[in-house]
Amino acid sequence: MTSAQPRREVGSRLVLEVDDPTSFVLAASVAQGVPTTEESLRVWLGDQPIQVREIDDEHGTRMRLFETGPGLLTIEYAATVIGRASRPGVDDLDLVTYLRPSRYVQSDSLTDRARDLFGGTSGVERVLAVEQWVHDNLSYTPAMSFPTGGALETLDLGAGVCRDFAHVTAAFLRGLDVPARMVSVYAPGLEPRDFHAVVEAYADNRWIAVDATRLAPRRSLVRIATGRDATDTAFLTNTLADVRLITLEVRATSDEDLTDDPSEIVELS
Repeated sequence: MTSAQPRREVGSRLVLEVDDPTSFVLAASVAQGVPTTEESLRVWLGDQPIQVREIDDEHGTRMRLFETGPGLLTIEYAATVIGRASRPGVDDLDLVTYLRPSRYVQSDSLTDRARDLFGGTSGVERVLAVEQWVHDNLSYTPAMSFPTGGALETLDLGAGVCRDFAHVTAAFLRGLDVPARMVSVYAPGLEPRDFHAVVEAYADNRWIAVDATRLAPRRSLVRIATGRDATDTAFLTNTLADVRLITLEVRATSDEDLTDDPSEIVELS
């Protein structure tokens, strides 16, 4: 039985080698509105703590900005989430933004194919049909994923990881005039543990969670960042210098029943 107030423990640890002075944008904290009872973020270079500052976007993505010199950079984040966030609001601007093609969601190039595949569907049925097709026709293969590839490239390869599944799902939905956006999440039940990416599709006057990988139960997901595609939801971005990721550890547990019915309508909470 699912608890009325589920408890989820999430966190991450990153270790990077920094070559030269650089600026970072970190998006690993749970989003604004997620009900946390405990939360911590530590960033240090060598043995020196680094001060960070926070800016939030319109969806509550909490971006932490900081600068460092060269050396070994460590980032540790942890949060305890009790209960569920409020249902995400619906903004008229969102319904315009998430119908447009974007860097990795080339929906304008897939409109004809989407109509051929799903033209006889509508509403929630259409969303579920797209999810089923992507699940059935893409192979989850980490070796076949590339950081600069979008929905078109993933369809050509027939494989990818969660970000690729999400890009293809969103591209088909936008091509069918269904607003769709990408969300990065902490995902209890996901193996191997990592940051995860899913889609929110607008249907039945609400944002519905869609995960064509079917690798994690949607009710347990914890929102981190929301945006057009991987451009807006990357967990770490840097400029001015090269960095090398040495360690990436992600933790996500829940006291809920970690099962999922793909036909069930679920909203991120």
